[in-house]
Amino acid sequence: MLIEFSVGNYLSFRDRMILTMAAAPVRRSARPDVFPADKDLSLLKCAVIYGANASGKSNLFRAMAFMRHFALNSFRETGAHEEINAEPFRLSSETENMPSVFEIIFVQDGIRYRYGFEADHLKVHAEWLFHVPETKEAKLFVREGTDFEIGNHFGEGKGLETKTRNNALFLSVSAQFNGRISGAVLKWFGNFDIISGFEDYTDMTIKYMEKGGARSRKIDEFLTAADLGILSASIDKTAGLPKDIPRSVREALKNGPAEARIKTSHHKHDKNRKIVGSEHFGLQENESKGAQKIFSLAGPVLTALDIGKTLVIDEMDAGLHPLITGFLIQLFRSGRDNPNNAQLIFNTHNTFILNTKNFGRDQIWFAEKDRYGATDLYPLLDYKAANHDSHEQDYILGRYGAIPYIDTDGFRPLLSPDNDEGQSDE
Repeated sequence: MLIEFSVGNYLSFRDRMILTMAAAPVRRSARPDVFPADKDLSLLKCAVIYGANASGKSNLFRAMAFMRHFALNSFRETGAHEEINAEPFRLSSETENMPSVFEIIFVQDGIRYRYGFEADHLKVHAEWLFHVPETKEAKLFVREGTDFEIGNHFGEGKGLETKTRNNALFLSVSAQFNGRISGAVLKWFGNFDIISGFEDYTDMTIKYMEKGGARSRKIDEFLTAADLGILSASIDKTAGLPKDIPRSVREALKNGPAEARIKTSHHKHDKNRKIVGSEHFGLQENESKGAQKIFSLAGPVLTALDIGKTLVIDEMDAGLHPLITGFLIQLFRSGRDNPNNAQLIFNTHNTFILNTKNFGRDQIWFAEKDRYGATDLYPLLDYKAANHDSHEQDYILGRYGAIPYIDTDGFRPLLSPDNDEGQSDE
């Protein structure tokens, strides 16, 4: 369960910005999209970020992806002299030589953790891990350069200080030596998925289906609910093989590593429009790009709902109808479809969904760049919004900021007949 993520001096984030999934205290118990993290804290199941193009929405997710990847892989992937892929805010001389900072607060196995680090392209400058075993936060470890303070509850880290390179995280090192607490923290990062709506995750959906049980049925129900006209989807690992291939070989390939091809099933009707059978199509060959996109998202979305992951999707609704986007939101809001309290965080330009049916005011965020090129991240709660069912009109009118201001007057001379650039002298 994600409580809070913050980033500073990274890409377009000059100052430290915070995204919180903590629910506002007003009417928390009556909301279906809120769940208790502990007796003192309730968390949101969904959050959405709006902003103009190049406002920094995707950079927030890139920061999450960097932190996740570095935490999971810094011990294995960075050699002694390899650089760290931490890019500071480069539009200020004050920050360009300073480290980037990342911090995340989350709940794993019923325990709240706060973990963060500061790093530039050469080394980790600082790193810290705290937990709340009962009511008060306690230090597990704090690292400042080459100096380490190991708390009483983090005995697994003692003696590993000298095994930690300047360009690696102490957390990753401890986990490699089978540390129980560090392993639990990395387990959470493993369930923190950041994906892009522009990429293809069909392989993830196929792997989900291959696990068997009720998963194939869930895929079918997902596709049916999206109103694609698809009855079911199946994996044909023998597609494209020669017809005269021996049956024994064909049967062996069905359970082997042969490349899978997805077949979709549709109703077939006679002249009286009665169902007389079914017809099978190839997903890639015959289905629309929108249907392919929905199938691609099915695996990541259903996996998150099954396990209770935090799923972050950059441009989730690219190529999707607004009602399909609303359908995905409602899956995460639902207590029935989301019993394990999975969380969905995404960015969008789709204002059709900007209403109280999909989001409370504490779930709506905006990203906007200032005149110096730095991203500001802020919630709708910062504004005294009108008490109505939709925030779409107010947002389009610019009352919350985070929209593009198009300079049509500056562009018009380029189209003016008086502009003789490139014209003949004749």
